[in-house]
Amino acid sequence: MSEANGRPQGSLAGVRVLDLTQFEAGPSCTEVLAWLGAEVVKVENPNGGDPGRLTPGADADRASPYFLLFNANKKSITLNLKTPRGLEIAKEMASRADVFIENFAPGAIERLGLGYDVVHGLNPGIVYAQVKGFGEGSPYQNYLAFDMIAQACGGVMSITGDPAGPPVKPGATLGDTGTGMLLAISILAALFRRKDTGVGERLDVAMQDAMLHYIRVAFSVTERSGAPAPRAGAKLLSGGNAPCGIFPCAPGGANDFIYVYTSRANRAHWHRLLRVIGREELIGDPRYEEVAARVENEAEVDEMIANWTRQRDKNEAMRLMGEAGIPAGAVRDTKELREDPDFLRRGMMQVVDHPANGPFTMPGWPVRHDGETLPIEPAPLLGQHNTEVLEQWLGMNAAQVAALREEGVL
Repeated sequence: MSEANGRPQGSLAGVRVLDLTQFEAGPSCTEVLAWLGAEVVKVENPNGGDPGRLTPGADADRASPYFLLFNANKKSITLNLKTPRGLEIAKEMASRADVFIENFAPGAIERLGLGYDVVHGLNPGIVYAQVKGFGEGSPYQNYLAFDMIAQACGGVMSITGDPAGPPVKPGATLGDTGTGMLLAISILAALFRRKDTGVGERLDVAMQDAMLHYIRVAFSVTERSGAPAPRAGAKLLSGGNAPCGIFPCAPGGANDFIYVYTSRANRAHWHRLLRVIGREELIGDPRYEEVAARVENEAEVDEMIANWTRQRDKNEAMRLMGEAGIPAGAVRDTKELREDPDFLRRGMMQVVDHPANGPFTMPGWPVRHDGETLPIEPAPLLGQHNTEVLEQWLGMNAAQVAALREEGVL
């Protein structure tokens, strides 16, 4: 990364993003662009801003941790888009932007007067991106959706949970952040294409449609069987492998478990595992030697491993198995991950000094660029960059910005 004014400049330095997103699916996308160096200006309602600011943990002076996690490195301006002057300013900014992105309810952006036809008419080179719950042309296209709705309608819940139990919502927000990541990739592709053509592009992604991308293995199961992919708990959806699952560890707390896996394609994993758990005498035993035999005797296989793991804490168990060349991973909770000095040392977790919230620990972008992690700046205060953005984007002076405040536009 190059340097400017003593600060690293990301790959997207010089790219301007007009961000009319809220909550998570859209903000997770624009945050990536901001981390990569784009100037992302978040347009917020003067009366409270992004509703994500007010989720649990917020108070009169501090935004919620949820908001801070999805809006780092951005600038915030306030515009009342329901006033003629506020809408006019938004259009002026759109005419100077490289990317315009929104994730309002279906039809809302058009009612505001900032639909694709309008913005494209002002700026034919703009990349105009939208996130909705359901796809254009879908019978559900006007329905509202959140992360969990997308996961339900997009098949994710149907393959999550215990085989004999009901569908379960995964803890990860695949419907929101998972959709945002796919849109970010397409925005980068559209910007790359525009370098040669000068032509912008309209991008739209539905959260339901995005979920299909994350369950492709499940579709392979249905292709083979002709039946819906089953719920498999901690096992593989494709089945036919043992051992493969979560095993209890000492001292028996809520997350004292380890995931242990031996590959069907590598018999050495099973032999190594038997040596680690002290059951070398079973190497070559026909009841367990082949994968099909272990699947047939899976309950016995699982119990012999559990007998060993119950006597050790998860980190020791992972170390012993990992050093022996056995795929294994301790189940780590968010407190453990947040406080792990290794993540802080490597920059995967960074401590950000927020002007209102104080020191705040958050994960950054996981991809290293030239061996370096991308820097994180705190999420903005509501309207923090009104003067700076309007001066730099539209050439306004301080008196003009003050007048807009007086008129209730900002």
